[in-house]
Amino acid sequence: MSRVPHLPVVVGITAASGAALTERCITWLAAHGVPLYVTCSNNGRLVWQQELNETLEDAAARWQAQGDVLLVDVGDEAALIASGSLLTAGMIIVPCSTGSAAAIANGICTNVLHRAAEVTLKEKRPLVLMPRETPLSAIHLEAWLKLARLGVTIVPPMLTFYNHPKDIQDMVDFSVGRALTLLGFPDALPERLRYQR
Repeated sequence: MSRVPHLPVVVGITAASGAALTERCITWLAAHGVPLYVTCSNNGRLVWQQELNETLEDAAARWQAQGDVLLVDVGDEAALIASGSLLTAGMIIVPCSTGSAAAIANGICTNVLHRAAEVTLKEKRPLVLMPRETPLSAIHLEAWLKLARLGVTIVPPMLTFYNHPKDIQDMVDFSVGRALTLLGFPDALPERLRYQR
């Protein structure tokens, strides 16, 4: 019996801090045979370079050597991810800036990342956002509440201690594992970090 191929996942990257979260998310999905469409805001590229000391293109070359990963220009309004006709398993935005959250919550599509999120919502596919901002103002909270009421899953990368993380990578792995579990990939949460009774 042949293996059923995965539907692709759209990964959005915005200008919030948290490139390590994105890196873990993409490398896990690519390693598990999930085709990916990756799009990054212009300021997200700057944050990526600052936090990981590499260009997004260099990172994409690594990902493409590992799996089926297509880097989509955030300004390409004709990109496949801008259409509901492209079947996907959903979208994750990691990290998700408060600006992008506000745009998505209000249907404002200033780039293909926002449009892909809008498409995900209208097609009733899973949309998972990992916000990276603190503290949160009432404006931020209203946008997140509106998104939650629209069915968006919001997964802030919170610190956990019950699973006895050994280092920052354990914390990253846990947060991304939780987010990917909610996107439909339960094996993404490392067993060593799962709650044990």
